[in-house]
Amino acid sequence: MSTATASATKTRKFAIGRYATVVTRVLTGLLFATTGLNGFIMFMPAPDPSTMAPEGVAFSGALYATGYMLQLASGVQLLSGILLIIGRFVPLALALLAPMVVNIFLFHVFLEPSGMVMALLVVAAEIGLAWAYRDKFRPMLQAS
Repeated sequence: MSTATASATKTRKFAIGRYATVVTRVLTGLLFATTGLNGFIMFMPAPDPSTMAPEGVAFSGALYATGYMLQLASGVQLLSGILLIIGRFVPLALALLAPMVVNIFLFHVFLEPSGMVMALLVVAAEIGLAWAYRDKFRPMLQAS
């Protein structure tokens, strides 16, 4: 294999990786912006509590009963989703979403297994984007 061929192959792989990152970033942003906006104006139907596990219903009810937690979560999702879509402050958006992604995953592991596929996709997107932006996280992970 010549040097020019190796260079072209490396450039092509880099371009594919960049496109995959952009597509993942925008799709993840759309998902979180949509669900965040739904928390405020309720344009998607709520899940039927009779089809959910009782523990999942209790957890959701407890969040609702606080009077602020669902609005806070929706606001963070909406803001982070918009940041991901426009491609600005992406590491900040990923850091804001990380606890939510962990909670989404654990909610489906322990309380409502029916949404596990979507939860795994969200976790994969978060990890993949964090890896793609890993250079931006390095300073935050250095001991001071």
